[in-house]
Amino acid sequence: MTAPTPADHDSPYDLVGIGIGPFNLSLAALADPVPGFRSLFLDSRPGFSWHPGMLMEGTTLQVPFLADLVTMADPTSRWSYLNYLRHHDRMFRFFFSERFHIPRREYDDYCRWVAEGLDSCRFGAEVVALEWDERADAFAVVHRSEGTETRVLARQVVLGVGTDPVVPAALRGLMTGAHADRVMHSADYRTHRARLAAADDVTVIGSGQSGAEVALDLLRHQDGEGQGGPFVRWLARTTAFAPMEYSKIGLEHFTPDYIHYFRGLPEATRERLVREQWQLYKGVSGDTLGEIYDELYERTIGGGDPRAALHPGVELIGAVADGDGYVLTCRSQQQDEPFEVRTSAVVSATGYCASRPAFLKPLTDLVDWDDKGRYQVDGDYRVALDPRVTGTLYVQNAEMHTHGVGAPDLTLGAWRSATILNAATGRDVLPMAARQAFTTFGTPPDAARPDAARPDAARPDASGAAGPGAGAQLPADPAATSSGGPR
Repeated sequence: MTAPTPADHDSPYDLVGIGIGPFNLSLAALADPVPGFRSLFLDSRPGFSWHPGMLMEGTTLQVPFLADLVTMADPTSRWSYLNYLRHHDRMFRFFFSERFHIPRREYDDYCRWVAEGLDSCRFGAEVVALEWDERADAFAVVHRSEGTETRVLARQVVLGVGTDPVVPAALRGLMTGAHADRVMHSADYRTHRARLAAADDVTVIGSGQSGAEVALDLLRHQDGEGQGGPFVRWLARTTAFAPMEYSKIGLEHFTPDYIHYFRGLPEATRERLVREQWQLYKGVSGDTLGEIYDELYERTIGGGDPRAALHPGVELIGAVADGDGYVLTCRSQQQDEPFEVRTSAVVSATGYCASRPAFLKPLTDLVDWDDKGRYQVDGDYRVALDPRVTGTLYVQNAEMHTHGVGAPDLTLGAWRSATILNAATGRDVLPMAARQAFTTFGTPPDAARPDAARPDAARPDASGAAGPGAGAQLPADPAATSSGGPR
């Protein structure tokens, strides 16, 4: 490998983004028209692609088209989805289609159009190291392209490297070599779709949208009589195949208001809430559940029996290869009973999680990790660093533990990017409204304190009585007073 070449410019970039998924692409698009602001965004892939393994026909975004890369922060941007339609002569067709939720394949194409139109986006550039250069008083970003390493400097860096697929421990030893086209994560489903459709029996694991879409797609590969195509088995740990929360009030959890509230809660409360609120971000579209039911119903016409089985409340605890198939050991959680199923292939639609990228190793000792090894992220999405580092590191979609369930959601993508851009420029390039939700999360700011917390209120005596003469007049305990709501 050749030595790193000098930086593209002698002076540092104002901002370098690592990874070009929708979130960093949003930031690149919003930063594009800012005068004098020099930014660069790097990605190892040859071009933009968004979850290519799940771009099946008929699948749609779970958020409205207004949650594109820019509109929620700057509806006048040239990089809006509506401008994409205009440039592709599809405005009237979109208008007459009356779509609020656009095809997933179209969102991928829209993002590619933006990425290819931005001079700041550079693909085929794999970041291999992120360091702090004390002499330059800047971050050094080393990236490799066509065998050559290049070093650029940046005053600020934003990590947008996305998340990695998660699979149950029982399957990890079966996802390589000869098993790779029969045991896989849903991220690779489309690549192996034809082989899975021809299998005798396919087991889908996971109760979220991806699991539902894979199960539905496989059901649609069965012929009209339900004889051709695979037997489809859908397993999930959740107690039900539940619809995603999509009420208008419920969706206000995906507003800046809720982020501000969530950040003010104790860590233990935040951890509990993320677990409890799974239906806000891990449920299934009600339309998709309805389509699955309709497919199964069709199979019963004329006395037929659907070649499918749906099993909620089931945990996968073991898996072994057996001849030309696999034996899965499962456990019914409510009955606490183990059982086995035999299947020809397995698709693990078990989600994604943030991980620490290898290129961050030179900076590891300068990041102030929390006690679980995660980034500590402030309200402007800055990562806490050692005081010796005078530059700023931001992160996108690795802050659910500090900012709540909206972290991976496209709805808040443009708002978060605008927040980072305002912080990175030191001014309100894109002013954001202070309040967006009708819901008041937590204690109302103007709420009156209970009488027991007022300095002039009587405290109860040992008998529980209160009022004049009922007990000594004591000052209110400061620890017992209301703070007026979290800030």
